[in-house]
Amino acid sequence: MIRRHHFLRGLAAALALGAAMPAALAQSSKPIRLVVPFPAGGATDLFARTLSQKMGERLGTSIVIDNKPGAGGSLGSDIAAKATADGQTLLFTTTSTHSIGPAIGAKLPYDTVRDFTPIAHVGNAPSIMLVPNSSPAKTVKEWIEYAKRNPGKLNYASSGNGTIVQLTAELFKAQAGVFVTHIPYKGTGLAIPDLVAGQLDVLFDSLPTGMPHVRDGRLRALAVTTLKRTPLAPDLPPVADTLPGFESNTWFGLYGPKGLPAEVVNRVNTAANQALSDPEVRAKLTTLGIEPVTSTPAQFAKMVADDQAKWKRIIAERKIVNE
Repeated sequence: MIRRHHFLRGLAAALALGAAMPAALAQSSKPIRLVVPFPAGGATDLFARTLSQKMGERLGTSIVIDNKPGAGGSLGSDIAAKATADGQTLLFTTTSTHSIGPAIGAKLPYDTVRDFTPIAHVGNAPSIMLVPNSSPAKTVKEWIEYAKRNPGKLNYASSGNGTIVQLTAELFKAQAGVFVTHIPYKGTGLAIPDLVAGQLDVLFDSLPTGMPHVRDGRLRALAVTTLKRTPLAPDLPPVADTLPGFESNTWFGLYGPKGLPAEVVNRVNTAANQALSDPEVRAKLTTLGIEPVTSTPAQFAKMVADDQAKWKRIIAERKIVNE
């Protein structure tokens, strides 16, 4: 009788706990929709697919990727922001939607702070400073000296106005105190031939797309844009060695709609951090040129706030517009 009494008490407690759990936790077999506001096949999409598989295993459910590209990522982000806050719809996004977009004054259909619940900062993609082989500069210091000797005569390429590529170059110009002309392209891939030919003087390209041109000897890499050396390119010094504090990364993160229960946030955050510690996941991210990052929701929120403030300052000071 005593054993039966304890069993019934334990069963009642378990049922009560299950009733108190958010629906997303109580019904772990129901697939989670992960909105990716960019096209399939890109770095953001591939990162999301790599991470979601391992996260799903830890959450005891499948995670279905839902690509919703358009309007610079704001279309998919808005869909996620307006979803029910039950943990069944999450957002996998990056710098452009939550740091640069609001900083550049874009008319977004959501508020990046009010309408989302931060869950986890999951990775960074650094850039590298590329110059043509004909450049007289072999180091960042030499390039700055070269630019100061030739004010207004040098140029830099970007993937368009208001992009992380342009903002990184403008941040560099501001800290180095140099005057270099901006030449926008519709993607850095279109700028590479002109850089190789010596018609451009510098490009801050993403590491995975820029490094192959360095390895095959077509271009010279001077530095990475991470605050410290990165294992993705261990031989390259950071720009910060020359310009203290210089840092520019494309970050990746997980959000939920506003009002997401703390239990759901913590469970998804734990699953993401565990997945990012998996050797298979880390190896795949290395091939994508992405450094895995683990964080708490609070750390993620602060990082995004600091990042947005940095770019907002640069955008205002350099009078950058998103054309």
